[in-house]
Amino acid sequence: MAYSERIKDIGRIRDYLREFFVFGFRSREEFTQKSARSYDNEKRRVESWLGEYMQFRQTAEGKNVFLSIDSRAMNHNPLFKAWKTKSFTDRDITLHFLLMDILASPDAAMSLPEILEKLDGMTAGFRDPKTFDESTVRKKLKEYAEEGIIQAEKRGRTVAYRRTENSDLPDRALLDFFSETAPCGVVGSFLLDKSDDRDDAFTFKHHYVTGTMDSEILASLFDAMREKRNVTVETINRHKDRVRENHVVPLGIMISAQSGRQYLMAHVPRFRQITSFRLDSILSVKADEICEWYDDLKARFERMRSHIWGVSTHNESGENLEYVEFTVCWRDDETHIPERLEREKRGGSVERLDGNRCRFSVWVYDSRELIPWMRSFLCRITEFRFSNQVLEEQFAADIREMYALYGITGEEDEDA
Repeated sequence: MAYSERIKDIGRIRDYLREFFVFGFRSREEFTQKSARSYDNEKRRVESWLGEYMQFRQTAEGKNVFLSIDSRAMNHNPLFKAWKTKSFTDRDITLHFLLMDILASPDAAMSLPEILEKLDGMTAGFRDPKTFDESTVRKKLKEYAEEGIIQAEKRGRTVAYRRTENSDLPDRALLDFFSETAPCGVVGSFLLDKSDDRDDAFTFKHHYVTGTMDSEILASLFDAMREKRNVTVETINRHKDRVRENHVVPLGIMISAQSGRQYLMAHVPRFRQITSFRLDSILSVKADEICEWYDDLKARFERMRSHIWGVSTHNESGENLEYVEFTVCWRDDETHIPERLEREKRGGSVERLDGNRCRFSVWVYDSRELIPWMRSFLCRITEFRFSNQVLEEQFAADIREMYALYGITGEEDEDA
């Protein structure tokens, strides 16, 4: 069965890109969300964009196809190609260029009837004449006005349309950096396509590209936050394969500096609390009515941020906030340790005890989120304390288990 390389809705390909790249390693028989024929069609479509990154591995379960992207060997996010394959009809593209010709100059301002008259005259000589009704042209002009391509000016009872002034593109290096690091960076990639200068200004040691597939979701949430609206988000629980709707107030986006994973921080009226949603689990976003209490909720979220270590806003202990404290020591030639502690402390505080010791302390909603970070200082931690006693005992047990694994008795080694 033939397939169309271009797509109309990114949602159609989003799951497949995630399966091939984020999850990967599934055979054709194990992919049960769609039919085998749909799988083959979409695999060929992805391969037409990203063939150089596609690999496969033969296993007992079958042939596993996956995307393998080494961020150190690329300068530009290859997943942007998925956003540059949007389909269009002959009528769409014809109307676009005719409107751009009619409104070629910012000095040319025309009403809708004048534009329709021009269109009729320009298409009359076509071998296959195309006519555009008033409703279609009005909707297209409204769309372009919302995108900032044209300006709509009220003149009495009529509306006049004109092209916006052309603006110079931002600095090439600025666009290059923005497109690879910022949320919705695909916008910068589209602008780079208009630039004649394609020299690569940056390379990245850690380049998180998976968020590319969530750009449409992210843009919808940004729009809702700018307009202070409630939204309905459709989310999927991939473990239970269950979809549900959540009515929330979007307040912010948080992005992990360690994994690049993106989260929506939102107030959930049903639970009367602010919580997080992973963006790659959101299937759709629908804007609802204006939120009357948006500014109050936003202020509440900003007050909470200094106590959010990751994205969790509650804990199992039932306490409002939990306290964590630990002391770190280092040798004279290890000044990078206190420097790193100071750099990564987030909402915590660092107290210098003497020349080679300091104490870190913080109040957070969920102290469990600190554990992976604390482990990176484990060989330098001399004492620690958690207000959550269950977590403190668990952390101590993990250390004892590690000592046993390496045959360490626990006695202080002065040469360490």
